[in-house]
This record gives sequence, structure tokens and C-alpha cells, in this order.
Amino acid sequence: MAIPFSQPSPAPQTLYTGDTLQGIPVISHLGVADLPGGDRHRFYFQGVQMGTGQCWYVPVVVVKGRHPGPCIALVSGIHGDEVSGIDTVQRLIAQLDPATISGAVIAVLGVSRPAIEYSRPFWPMAMQGGQSLDPNRVWPGDEAGDNPVARQAGLLWNRLLMPNALTAAIDYHTMTTGSAFPLLLFADLRQPEIRQMAELFPVEQIKDDPGLTGTLETALVQAGIPSLTVEIGEGRRFEPDKIALAVEGSLNLLKHHGIVPGPLGRTAAEVGTVFGNSLETIRATGGGFLELLVDLRDCVIPGQTIARQRNAFGDVVAEYQASVTGAVAVVARDALCEPGRRIVQILYTSK
Repeated sequence: MAIPFSQPSPAPQTLYTGDTLQGIPVISHLGVADLPGGDRHRFYFQGVQMGTGQCWYVPVVVVKGRHPGPCIALVSGIHGDEVSGIDTVQRLIAQLDPATISGAVIAVLGVSRPAIEYSRPFWPMAMQGGQSLDPNRVWPGDEAGDNPVARQAGLLWNRLLMPNALTAAIDYHTMTTGSAFPLLLFADLRQPEIRQMAELFPVEQIKDDPGLTGTLETALVQAGIPSLTVEIGEGRRFEPDKIALAVEGSLNLLKHHGIVPGPLGRTAAEVGTVFGNSLETIRATGGGFLELLVDLRDCVIPGQTIARQRNAFGDVVAEYQASVTGAVAVVARDALCEPGRRIVQILYTSK
């Protein structure tokens, strides 16, 4: 059943730079309220400048219905090697018919342009011989910040997201290269509205999580916008089964808010989603070649051996055990394992 909707106050107008890229207009500010309804609008949002003075441009699609309604943001590509999130949002908005929806959906298809170009998780910079920064630790950003990553986040926050009276938002990710997630949500379940959002998704696992400072999800929640993070498997490749479930859950959210008509699809209750509020992290104590004895979603118990390492001669140099009862939420995919490397994380409920 759709939740009640209150008409927001008018947003500032969309500002066009006068440039086009591949025939698509470039904007420096998005005001959904002044866009024609019943249509799909494509833009490049003008982001932060490079060292050469040119700009990084972020693809944006706004699907706006004929009738008033909520506005929901779908954000992907904050980390450059996390492509399943981009594919999820592309597939989701392709299913939206502007003639039948109410309100609007803002789809952001690749926040960290240089990281995406090089399939890297972090934003590469020329500063100090070539630093990289995590673009999901800088939100809400700062347009006058001391690095381009904070400035990019500030531009998107101030000129793309915040002017549009967002009702809710979803931030799509995957695990970074070399490790894997199941289909997992991070959500602050202490907040009833966010719990309701999370339970609309037919995911494999949900972590009750208060959020990390600097993530987009946390910044949005602190700004009063219910949000959660969807993690869709591994980096650098598409996982069609997980993507399909992420699309189904996202459509459920749009239906719940009355943007999309029709009955809900499957939810967490129907697929047996595992919930937890803590992650046990098991790290390598030394170097060696890793043999995993568990995989994603496996149930484990205290004392169970979950991995072992061998040296170059094939000798077992370390074995690793779980200390909690829970479900495997993260596994390393690289066989070569350096000291300190995260091998496995186990989702469990702590009291």
C-alpha cells in the first residue's frame, strides 16, 4: 500500500551550461520540479575539474511521471570497480514508464568517473605523486574542499541531490575487487522507516548497521532522508541473479511509495533473509596461499575451521576458525593472501 505523499515546495531550476556531450545536455544544477512530466530526461552533470581544467561528467537520468509524487534517488558508481550497481540502476529505470508513474526517480550512473575509467575502487588523483581517496568517506562533501573527491561529493550533494526534496534514496555498491559479498543490505534498522525499506528487498542478508561517517547513506540519513546501501556481490563483473533481485527490491520500494503502480514482488520475509547486527572479521596472520573451506551464506559455528594457508612448499602454515555462530557474509577471492588480509567476515547477532 502506498504511503501518503505531501507536495514539496518548488525546487530551484535546472541550470544548463550550454554544452552537450554526444548530443546530451550538460547541467550544473538539477531542479526536477521544472522538468516536463511524463518524460525521461538524460543529462551529464558537470562535476569537479581535473588538473587540466576540464571537468568530470556524471550521467544522470530523471524519469518524471505525469502526476505529482515523491522523488527518490538511486546512486551508483561511487566506487569505480563496482559495476553491478550501475547495471542494476540501468535495468531498473528501463522498466519505468513516465506515462504511468507518479513523482520522479533520479538515477545517478557513475559518481567517480576517473575510478570507473580504470576499474579502481578509489578515486585516483595527481596529488602527492598519485594519491587515491575513498569517495565513500567524504559525504556530504565540500565544494571548496582540499581535494577533488570532497569537491565532487559537495557538488553532487548541493546541486543534484539536496535541491530535490528527496523522499528516500538507495546507494548501490558491490564488494571491492578481490573479495565477494552475497546480496546484502546495510541499513540502520533502529529507524522504523528504514527497517520497512530494507524488508522490501528479497536479499540474502541484512546487516543492522548504524552507518559510517562519510558514507553517502549516513550523510543522507543525518539529513533526514531514509536511505540504505545495497551490496551486489563482487566487483568488476555483473552477477545477473543478484542484480535481478536488487531490481525487484528497488521496484518494491518505488511501489511502496506510490511511484510505480502494481503489487509488490518478493520481500525479505518470503526469501528467508538472514539478519545480523555484527560482523566477525578474520584476517590472515601471515602470508601464504589461501584455501577457503566455506563460501558465501554458509552457516558456521564457533571452532569451525573456515580457511587454511600454505607456503610455497605446500606446508600448512596457518588455520583459521570462526568464533561465532552466523552466516558467511564476505570471502576473499584471491588465492595469494598477505598478512592482515581480510579472509572472511561472518554476519551474526550480538547481544
